[in-house]
Amino acid sequence: MALMLVVGLFIGHGIGHPERPLPVIFSTRGTSANEKVGQVLDLIDRQYVDPVEKEALVDEVLQDLLQQLDPHSYYISAAELRAAQEPLEGSFEGIGVEFAIQRDTIVVVAPVEGGPSEALGIRSGDRILQADSVPLAGVGITNREVMDNLRGPGGSEVKVTLLRPGRKAPFDVTITRGKVPITSVAAAILTPDSTGYIKLVRFARTTHEEFLQAADDLLSRGMKRLVLDLRGNGGGYLNSAIDLADEFLPEGRMIVYTEGRHSPRRDFRSSDRGLLEDMPLAVLIDEGSASASEILAGAVQDNDRGLVVGRRTFGKGLVQEHVDLPDQSAVRLTTARYYTPSGRSIQRPYGEGIDYLADFEDRFLHGELVNKDSVHQDTSEVFTTLKGRKVYGGGGIMPDIFVAADTAEGNAYLSALFFSGVLNQFAFDVADRERAALEAFGSSGAFDAGFRVDQALLEELKRFAAGQGVREEPSSEALRLAAERLKAGIARNIWGSSGFYEVLLDDDPIFQRARSEIGGA
Repeated sequence: MALMLVVGLFIGHGIGHPERPLPVIFSTRGTSANEKVGQVLDLIDRQYVDPVEKEALVDEVLQDLLQQLDPHSYYISAAELRAAQEPLEGSFEGIGVEFAIQRDTIVVVAPVEGGPSEALGIRSGDRILQADSVPLAGVGITNREVMDNLRGPGGSEVKVTLLRPGRKAPFDVTITRGKVPITSVAAAILTPDSTGYIKLVRFARTTHEEFLQAADDLLSRGMKRLVLDLRGNGGGYLNSAIDLADEFLPEGRMIVYTEGRHSPRRDFRSSDRGLLEDMPLAVLIDEGSASASEILAGAVQDNDRGLVVGRRTFGKGLVQEHVDLPDQSAVRLTTARYYTPSGRSIQRPYGEGIDYLADFEDRFLHGELVNKDSVHQDTSEVFTTLKGRKVYGGGGIMPDIFVAADTAEGNAYLSALFFSGVLNQFAFDVADRERAALEAFGSSGAFDAGFRVDQALLEELKRFAAGQGVREEPSSEALRLAAERLKAGIARNIWGSSGFYEVLLDDDPIFQRARSEIGGA
């Protein structure tokens, strides 16, 4: 059968006019690589059996081409570019609400501070029923459809129909779209022992300014030490990381240097402007910390400026240059590697035979997330910090103090609660029905101190989860963690991200270890 198939393929090649050779559209003799690509596209355009979306084909070819170079060089189509840029630019144009879709209804979690909706008095808990007469409730609405209807050019108007708890009838609000900030600082908290905590989720154009505002506020309230949380922060702009590192280092210290085949070495050193040069410091990292996060962590570690606590970082040590193309698409091409002050590249291996995307799964399977001795890191080349401590490159930043992941979070019951959305839904329901009583606490700190998820609420959660198909039997440890996450989820629905993180810090082993190491209670 295989022989017959092969013969059939060769026969098919000559059907029609066997005596007439296939036409030659072009010759590759002496043809440059650039010309060859154009000629192949022209051949497809002229002779391919079916119609072809040529632009889409070119987009795919460019993406495949760049991915052959390294995992971080890539092509961005014109349609994708704006969405890709927004988080790094620090703003977008729209009405400015943080929302959640609950039972096919769009619920305002919080108006974005400084956005158009906040100025008009739109509140947490408001339901958005329609926008410009387009129904947005009870129609299987998606996040993309919500954004398509609520975002738009600055200065344009959208009439939004709202239903507010406590009011019987819906009402209309006309919102003039404007700039809506995308923040980098998710939380800035001062604990009772005067430990400052700043959660940074990206390195965007506005990150340095946001950080300084948060740090100034914490200093004015008596901050004595700082824990900077970079866990899960995938990076962003190189300059933002350099500017932040500058706030911690005395003048003249190396922060990072870059070098590539066509990019001469460029050193970046600290200035004399550091706001927090003498502040006791810990930086939290994990396997989700990458790129700019690793630059900052590496600068702190190699200069012996503070403690790096947590788990090994992602390992991205390549620098991309953004190049805009005439059709509004863009290429991000790796042009250099960056090196920490001690001279180490922390880029993990990539290339033929390496499944780059499977790295996290490999770490989990090897036990690295719970056992420091299971970490796979290239130790063949030794580097030294400013005070002579040994550090290594080739696969991320290894923390000064390793703290294992909580294995209970992998419990089947908890996983079902988290990934099904059941816990988020239940937290919203509790916050929504008890909003007045919860807001009466006055602040997320008072809520954290005074609210307890009691046994009755846990039993209600179990019944709700069972009704949603979560059949696993929870252990006592799983219920403890579920209560903690439920409390944090309720806080998020009332006080936003800051309330969420304030609750989680109570039982966060990495934060607690970092705080104690730099002099906290």
